[in-house]
Amino acid sequence: MESGSVCRTVKVGYNNALFSMSMKVYIHTYGCQMNERDSEAVASILKQANMEIVNNESDADIVIVNTCSVRDKAEQKAIGKLRLLSLQKKKRPELKIGVIGCMVQRMKEKLFEILPEINFAVGTRAIADIPEIINNVLNGANRILDIDDAIPEAMEQLTSHLNQGPTAFITILIGCNMHCSFCVVPKVRGAEWSRPAISILKEISTLVSSGVREVTLLGQSVMSYGRSNPVWDNNSISPRGYKNSFVKLLEAINDINGLERIRFTSGHPSGCTAELATAMQELPKVCEHIHLPLQSGSDRILRLMRRGYSVSGFCRAVDRIRNKVPDVAITTDIIVGFPTETEEDFEMTRRLMEEINFDSAFIFKYSERSDTEAAKLKDDVPFEVKDQRNKILLEDQAKRSERINKQLIGKDVEILVEGPSTRNSRRWMGRTRTNKIVIFESGNVKIGDIVAVHITHCTSTTLYGTISQSLTG
Repeated sequence: MESGSVCRTVKVGYNNALFSMSMKVYIHTYGCQMNERDSEAVASILKQANMEIVNNESDADIVIVNTCSVRDKAEQKAIGKLRLLSLQKKKRPELKIGVIGCMVQRMKEKLFEILPEINFAVGTRAIADIPEIINNVLNGANRILDIDDAIPEAMEQLTSHLNQGPTAFITILIGCNMHCSFCVVPKVRGAEWSRPAISILKEISTLVSSGVREVTLLGQSVMSYGRSNPVWDNNSISPRGYKNSFVKLLEAINDINGLERIRFTSGHPSGCTAELATAMQELPKVCEHIHLPLQSGSDRILRLMRRGYSVSGFCRAVDRIRNKVPDVAITTDIIVGFPTETEEDFEMTRRLMEEINFDSAFIFKYSERSDTEAAKLKDDVPFEVKDQRNKILLEDQAKRSERINKQLIGKDVEILVEGPSTRNSRRWMGRTRTNKIVIFESGNVKIGDIVAVHITHCTSTTLYGTISQSLTG
């Protein structure tokens, strides 16, 4: 093959005998929880193929960068990282560089044009092919591109975990059918496809038997589970009479012995049905937290974004959940500076965020993405204005979050112990059922314990306290 050409491959399948020597692999991940889960799945299948996953990039024979394309900033970070790796490769010619994820699906062959040192690039629905692709690279192939997206069922090969803690991510749905005007996800992740319920339940049961106490169900629009393809057999009956496929899944997971908590992300207002609200109230393992992206408090901007709801519709969705689960924590995403956003539009968003009283919010400056409908609109809000609006909302939210957190001072909260704090190993950390981080003196606890912590003080992002009672039984 010519040095400048790109080899396309759609091969699937490998065996452990492919690798006669143990290669060391380091995986660097950008982006969302879906990407984190994909990276873990890749690490797991590589480990099954007799490769060693290392924690230090300098120890690796192969470096894989898992990329994100949702925002330009995330792509630029990944490209910057890959350029640094390309420089390292000039000093270490034997180093192999791989790229996986959304950026591969979006850029395809162009990726090799701007980063010629890359050895292989694998799209979002082809990561099960990676062991064989690496084998081909080690046998002399170069510039392999695999963006096969015809068989989402291949993702069923990626149910193994490297989990070493009490929590785990579970992908239940890939792709998205929402087609928001600003979003590249439908292009880079494909159309929605939901995993069979029986496969998800088996995966979770296996994790629970190895010590997992909490699972987070992942999907780009997780409440759409089961809308695009059948996920239950015809004989499946909900003991509580639920009809919705996602709610039935929550119920079935709730009945797995040994599991303590269920989370899910990300949500969409269209999925906040009365049945979901009832399930969150009735199912004891479903945590009192929901992430519900608002994006804008202006109906005009929401229409341009093609979000599929109005401000009043969003508020009704929030009310449905809060009426059944009064203590629920609601978090959100906001985009500032969307094309044509006026000061009035921005102030509508600001007021609505205060009215809804979000526990926390991820706030982003609009970033134009090619191949989206929004890219046809003039990006006419100056960067300085976007930056100012972003800072205002961040400051507002910090005050709001601290105010909400202060209401917990003097109270006991239930947390799942996740391990030592990253900043101070003498202290440990865990999360409340409402997904708030709690730091506490370690005491006589172990990872995976459920304890009550008495909250003594807080910041806008963190609660601090002391153990008051062990709840593990």
